[in-house]
Amino acid sequence: MPVTDFAVRGVITALITPFDAQGKVNESSLERLVEFQIRAGANGLSPCGTTGETVLLTFEERQRIAEVVVSVAKGRAPVLVQTGAASTEMTIVLTRHAQKIGARAATVVTPWYFRYGDDALIQHYIRVAESVPDFPIYLYNIPQLTGNNLSPTVVHAIADRCPNVVGLKDSCGILAQIIDSAGARGGKFNVAIGSDGLLLSAAVAGIGAGISGNANAVPELFVEFYNAFWRGDLAAAQAAQARIQHARRTLKDGGDLSLFKAVLTYRGIPCGGVRAPLLNASKETIESSIQTLKDHGIALTPA
Repeated sequence: MPVTDFAVRGVITALITPFDAQGKVNESSLERLVEFQIRAGANGLSPCGTTGETVLLTFEERQRIAEVVVSVAKGRAPVLVQTGAASTEMTIVLTRHAQKIGARAATVVTPWYFRYGDDALIQHYIRVAESVPDFPIYLYNIPQLTGNNLSPTVVHAIADRCPNVVGLKDSCGILAQIIDSAGARGGKFNVAIGSDGLLLSAAVAGIGAGISGNANAVPELFVEFYNAFWRGDLAAAQAAQARIQHARRTLKDGGDLSLFKAVLTYRGIPCGGVRAPLLNASKETIESSIQTLKDHGIALTPA
């Protein structure tokens, strides 16, 4: 398949990073999480992103997590490794590693901490894309966390310069901006929505993929949504979106990553807590959240 033909569709789970009691990456739980997601029908997997606590992981941990996910997936679902880092050089090293281990693509979040102008962002992505010319790259926009926004103008400029930049994950939450970005390369740019509350609106607008953190805990809801939408059952898709809304509110939509881990632990995949300085939810909050999900008819069957 030519690199420019690669595209994702449906729900791609932005994987959490399980930790053990010592705070180390729990590889056995990560393997079980990958298997659970594939059995549940996830259309792809994306480790080492925001939901994966990537900025709290070491360089070596990021590489090892990517290796485990690719190895366990065995091509049954495409793996899109998030390789963005604070510097261009580190991003290039991680992206080359993702290609080397057999990932299908990389998502590359904007550099963070410093505020960069449009020209700096464009040059950053050009250098990363040129370092892996036969490997698909997705831009990743989440300006509320990185401080740097990929405007449609910047997205179009990068797409025009870099044939292997095949798409965009956009979590800015502004649908009009995302639709503008989706018009890059004559509308053939593969865009995935990163805001779960906009799944239905985005799908109606022709954006047929979502990269979701909430899908870690309840992947079935997202599979249900896309299956309903694809078969043309708008009422069922609306109902699935409403159930996703309940899950988003209950799990704080990724605002407390320990809740995703707690639900997965409840479902039989021990995931530990979050890495400091993030804080873990209280036992009472976890129990209340699990009960609330059940009260809304969201099944939490063993993984």
